[in-house]
Amino acid sequence: MSSFFSKERITAEPGYNRWLVPPAALAIHLCIGMAYGFSVFWKPLGNALLGADGKPLASCAAGATTLSEKLDGTWRALFATDCNWTQFDLGWMYTLFFVLLGCSAAVWGGWLEREGPRKAGFVSMLCWCGGLLISAYGIYVHQLWMMWLGSGVIGGIGLGLGYISPVSTLIKWFPDRRGMATGMAIMGFGGGAMIGSPLATKLMGYFASPGAPGIWQTFVALAVIYAAFMLCGALGYRVPPVGWAPKGWMPPANSQSNGMIASRHVHLKNAHKTPQFWLLWIVLCMNVSAGIGIIGAAAPMLQETFGGVLVGQPELGFADIKKDKALVEMATAIGAGFVGLISLFNILGRIAWASSSDKLGRKQTYFIFFVLGAALYVGASMFAGWKSMALFVAAFCIIASMYGGGFATIPAYLADMFGTQFVGAIHGRLLTAWSTAGILGPVIVNYMHDVRLEAGFPFDQIYGPIFFVLAGMLVVGFVANLLIRPVDEKFAMTEEELEVVRKVAHEKATAAAALAKSDSHKETHPIVATLAWTLVGIPICYGVWNTLQKAWVLFS
Repeated sequence: MSSFFSKERITAEPGYNRWLVPPAALAIHLCIGMAYGFSVFWKPLGNALLGADGKPLASCAAGATTLSEKLDGTWRALFATDCNWTQFDLGWMYTLFFVLLGCSAAVWGGWLEREGPRKAGFVSMLCWCGGLLISAYGIYVHQLWMMWLGSGVIGGIGLGLGYISPVSTLIKWFPDRRGMATGMAIMGFGGGAMIGSPLATKLMGYFASPGAPGIWQTFVALAVIYAAFMLCGALGYRVPPVGWAPKGWMPPANSQSNGMIASRHVHLKNAHKTPQFWLLWIVLCMNVSAGIGIIGAAAPMLQETFGGVLVGQPELGFADIKKDKALVEMATAIGAGFVGLISLFNILGRIAWASSSDKLGRKQTYFIFFVLGAALYVGASMFAGWKSMALFVAAFCIIASMYGGGFATIPAYLADMFGTQFVGAIHGRLLTAWSTAGILGPVIVNYMHDVRLEAGFPFDQIYGPIFFVLAGMLVVGFVANLLIRPVDEKFAMTEEELEVVRKVAHEKATAAAALAKSDSHKETHPIVATLAWTLVGIPICYGVWNTLQKAWVLFS
């Protein structure tokens, strides 16, 4: 098994089509990206247990009003079989997802660089799909701790390994288009929920029966489907031989342009000793924190801010709408359309901004993120006051695109700073910033929201100060990005050290003559790449179509 998964086995021969690697990465990222879509299960899971009268049983935290009471209810829910779970109980899985994603990527990033993307992708498949099966059994026997362990912990580890598995490989295959390459893969993670959520809804409808919502069967079906796609992705990975370069491409000299692209490599053990690593950590943390909290509250934010404007009765506030069931349903549908539109721009931003960074430069791209993002947050406060929903929605679509673009651009930024040898492992460590932001952003937004609501502020005045705080976080990121300079040469590996590292990592070099003859667009038949892209393109088109249908509610 070790030889089958080793780097020697997956090192490409001259003539291999590098455009076969992005579909392999997408096949994995589209599956693990379903972590974003798990909220589709909250309502069905919260009503899974029915009483003799056919109505859902009370939750384990029934009557809880304080945080400590809710936590006590969650503790009981972990092992109880006679009460339903609340969204608060289930929502901890989101925390587990992204904390474990960052931690596992940081811990096993070095192992990935040594063993290669195929083994990492295969282990990711075992963890993610195995976690889904454990969760399915947990749902069947109504044990919340098995849900947390299966999808949250074991699945979270699979998320981390799957997320970083293609990063260094794609950057090495596309030294001329680093941003575009990582953007294509990480776009898949953003699009996973866009595909998985409607698929899960259809599966639950198919498996549902009187008294049983069909959730555990849906988890099993998703595990099987995702296992097939992720296995194909893992087996499709190939790494370029040492010294490979696209035909006719010359690596940029460090003295060219703004001097922000390193010509040497920094070892993983030294990366965190540089100020550049921690500045980039702050850059990613601030960009994600400012986006993830508000994106998570997108639907209620739109409804509370615009109230009757959403349903053609601008004289009504959100408090009035809540009294009318028909108006609530209309506002909810529009809120769902807003979420769909934000999701689509999040995905498009990952490929668009990352590709643009190849021309603009990574530092300049983040300069745009922070300046434009802060301006849009300030503008959103004004647009809300004007009750201009079109400008408000447009502002948050652009913000969502830059949120996604930040994820997709950071691996290329790291490769520019630290070289490509350990970029996957360094990226893994940097993802602890994501874990931090996943807690920081939502806590700030939700805390400020609840405090202002309890203080008696009108619904349409709740979010203004929140937007200014988020703009302030982007200013912090702007300063950190401004301070980034090329890494000091003293941190770079010598050629002797680099050779030792490559030998340990089982990387094969190629002769100059073989490289000269290499043409990545001739010897592999184009139909193979076409088929690979078709396999990942079909579910992407399915997801986009469903998302556009929801978003159309905003304009109809």
